[in-house]
Amino acid sequence: MQRIIGVAALIAGAILLYFAYTEYNSTASQITEVITGNPTDNTVLYLVAGTVAAVIGLGLLLRKGR
Repeated sequence: MQRIIGVAALIAGAILLYFAYTEYNSTASQITEVITGNPTDNTVLYLVAGTVAAVIGLGLLLRKGR
C-alpha cells in the first residue's frame, strides 16, 4: 500500500511540476515577471506543491517496508 501511495505522490508531483513549467513560460507570467520581478503566485504554488509531493513520493518509495 505504501508503494502505491508513493507512486501516486510522485506522479502528482511530476504533474504539478509540469504545470509550474507551463505557467512559468506563459505570456501572462512573463509580463508579470518583467513588471514585478517575481513569478506569479500560481507558478510558485505549483512549484512548491510539486516539489513537496515528489519528495514525499520518493521518500515513500525508498523507505524500507516494516
